[in-house]
Amino acid sequence: MNEQVNQLVMNADFSKMSEGGLAPAAEQLHRKQRLAAALRIFGKFGFDEGVAGHITVRDPIDAETFWVNPMGRSFKLVRVSDLIRVSHDGEIVEGEGMLNGAAFTIHSHIHQTRPEVTAAAHAHSIYGKTWSSLGRLLDPLTQDSCAFYDDLALLDEYTGVVVSMTEGERLATALGDKKAIVLQNHGHLTVGESVDEALWWYVTFERSCQAQLVAEAAGNPKPIPHEMALHTAGQVGSKTAGWFSAQPLFDVILAEQPELLD
Repeated sequence: MNEQVNQLVMNADFSKMSEGGLAPAAEQLHRKQRLAAALRIFGKFGFDEGVAGHITVRDPIDAETFWVNPMGRSFKLVRVSDLIRVSHDGEIVEGEGMLNGAAFTIHSHIHQTRPEVTAAAHAHSIYGKTWSSLGRLLDPLTQDSCAFYDDLALLDEYTGVVVSMTEGERLATALGDKKAIVLQNHGHLTVGESVDEALWWYVTFERSCQAQLVAEAAGNPKPIPHEMALHTAGQVGSKTAGWFSAQPLFDVILAEQPELLD
């Protein structure tokens, strides 16, 4: 599968995937458009709950800043023009709106400690937060969940809303070099080298949590053996596979809601 995906991507518009083949200003606009689209996808999938949730993308011109959705703006209504750019000091340097304190605390530390990470996604979706209450990593029960096999971290103590810098540091340390983390009694967070990748890992993790919760309620599921789980992780868990898997979601949201690009 991974070889087929790689071949398909080679035949596609690679500049959209790499976000590195464009001039800086064009790349910045591209990242902002993907961020607004990703937030609309979150809204479409019902990942919005009150004012919780945020997706960020590193600015390609000033890498010490990142774009994020303003607090209080519905995912379902976000447009490119609504996005705000924030420094690692928590200052809004471009755009208008309210900064979510948890978004700054969590994402600023991830962007600072993981220079290869372009985007990070977090919300309070129902199956992710339900699974997080168990304080466990996912088991390799399905092909899709293998994307996170040996690539998933756990923050195993809940200490309240993540608003202090110390808690942000603790989360980033626990995440390490993984693509996703279970935040006990809170939910989950994913990262990627593109908005597309981070978005896909969030969506497929949510569904993998749902699948395991259903499987365990139905009986005693049989996990995929270790060696085969590792092999499958190499097929479905690469950054290429993550980016490519997200493309249909972006195609549909842009066709349905083109005004998000305003």
